Amino acid sequence: MDKSKDADTSATASFLKGQLRKALIEQRLALPDRLARADLLQRVMRIWLVGRPDTVIGAYWPIKGEFDPLPALHRWKEDGELMEETQRRRIGLPVIDKVHKTLTFHAWYPGCQMEEDAYGIPKPKDTELIVPTLLFVPCVGYSAGGYRLGYGGGFYDRTLAALEPRPFTVGLGFTNGFLEDFEPEAHDLPLDAILNDNGVVWPTS
Repeated sequence: MDKSKDADTSATASFLKGQLRKALIEQRLALPDRLARADLLQRVMRIWLVGRPDTVIGAYWPIKGEFDPLPALHRWKEDGELMEETQRRRIGLPVIDKVHKTLTFHAWYPGCQMEEDAYGIPKPKDTELIVPTLLFVPCVGYSAGGYRLGYGGGFYDRTLAALEPRPFTVGLGFTNGFLEDFEPEAHDLPLDAILNDNGVVWPTS
């Protein structure tokens, strides 16, 4: 086995992924109808959540033009309080473990105290650690088979590999992020479902 050839192939793939990632983020930020698309995806997400048994859901704080899942989740949380048998539903946002380069999730609610992490992303301050059974994940890009293009840090892949039991994972993104010819690498873990502003992208049936 030619290790230098493998290293060159890996470096080329990484470079191409980086270029694709940059182009998709720029395209997302420039979407003229991003707010209208976000409204549609809020609706898709809320309908998709109906009937799910989960009471602890992990999500993310939106950056770089990402879809914001928190309004739909806050509505989901309130709906739980209005049920005939009241459910205490909780929402978690990620906090980076710098040592293991993984994510833990801490309780979030509107108005809770926040602070910036090492990357300048807001995170809950001093709220309880929670373990989600359902995890909404932001997608820079995504493809058939449930594969996701993220920011390249590997935080979600490492987190999902370490979590036991593994939560049900759902990617969120706009339609412009769909990639027809995306080739997943060996370490890429497929998501269980992907939603965009048109509806459910994956699974296809």
